[in-house]
Amino acid sequence: MMHCRALIRMGCACAAAFAASWISGAIAQAPAQTPVKVGFVYVSPISDAGWTFQHDQGRKQMEQALGSKVQSKYVENVAEGADAERVIRELAQSGNTIIFTTSFGYMNPTEKVAKQFPKNDFMHATGYKMGPNMGNYNARFYEGRYLTGVIAGKMTKSNILGYVAAFPIPEVLQGINAFARGARSVNPKAEVRVIWVNSWYDPGKEREAALTLISQGADIVTHHTDSTAVVQAAEEKGKYAFGYHSDMSKYGPKAHLTATTHQWGDFYTRQVQEVIAGTWKPMSTWGGYKEGMIKLAPLNPAVPADVKETVVKLEGELKAGKFHPFTGPVKDQSGKERVPAGKVISDDELGKMDYYVEGVAGNLPKK
Repeated sequence: MMHCRALIRMGCACAAAFAASWISGAIAQAPAQTPVKVGFVYVSPISDAGWTFQHDQGRKQMEQALGSKVQSKYVENVAEGADAERVIRELAQSGNTIIFTTSFGYMNPTEKVAKQFPKNDFMHATGYKMGPNMGNYNARFYEGRYLTGVIAGKMTKSNILGYVAAFPIPEVLQGINAFARGARSVNPKAEVRVIWVNSWYDPGKEREAALTLISQGADIVTHHTDSTAVVQAAEEKGKYAFGYHSDMSKYGPKAHLTATTHQWGDFYTRQVQEVIAGTWKPMSTWGGYKEGMIKLAPLNPAVPADVKETVVKLEGELKAGKFHPFTGPVKDQSGKERVPAGKVISDDELGKMDYYVEGVAGNLPKK
């Protein structure tokens, strides 16, 4: 007959085995963590270059970094205004915990929807409004613009530089003015001519504007619009160009000198990580070289070695926070001093920029 202690031991062993089996089964049956839904609203088609393409690259980087913790959705080619409000609301209603709206004209629609959905988080690109559940973010595009201006000022033969621009808002004016200041820093004779197309994405208008600027003598052109049309026009006409938003060199292998590119991936990853952790708070982010949100695309071999050295030196100073493209004296095209010598323009002043600096030709259109 088995001793009672042995029976007890056997019973304990069985109980332990049963408990282990139950725990293992419970773990196996436990539901996986529900991924956080993340929404994106794009103003133009994604395509394979440009503003929206670069934001979508950032979205993909975020997805790759966070894996199964996230699930993202995007809606592309959304017009600013009533259509944007409808799309943002639909993303909120369908359970997207945080929504990134990636165009200046989305600011008011984002603010309106954010008030209606206080439990959702919203981040608006390039605007200035905030709320209890709405922040904003931007990149210091003007830093890259200054550098491309330096290259243009050194390489132009006609001293006429062309700029295709979307809308006369501070963000765009910062780029035009930084480009002009960069060019004039190495070539006081350089002149920037601007054509406004009143659209973020209209390849036909962008191409026409670029060709007009080239017909006026511009031997280097650039743009603050979303398509590759300006680079393509320069390639066709045997002129130089700078891409914008993303590397556009495949659309103009000979023309494309470099591009100011925007790096959104790390930012999107950090924002969504905070949402997952429950620590997200609305904030205003404006990052440049120092924060890794701006960098130049590879330089074309046509850029002279001494110009490359100058650009690399300036990049180092931007990363270290030792240089600002709008260090005084800054004068507008009428000669009025806007930033005195020895001073650096404030972010508040940059956010309200409504003038052309010296070196930009023509009159600024009224809003």
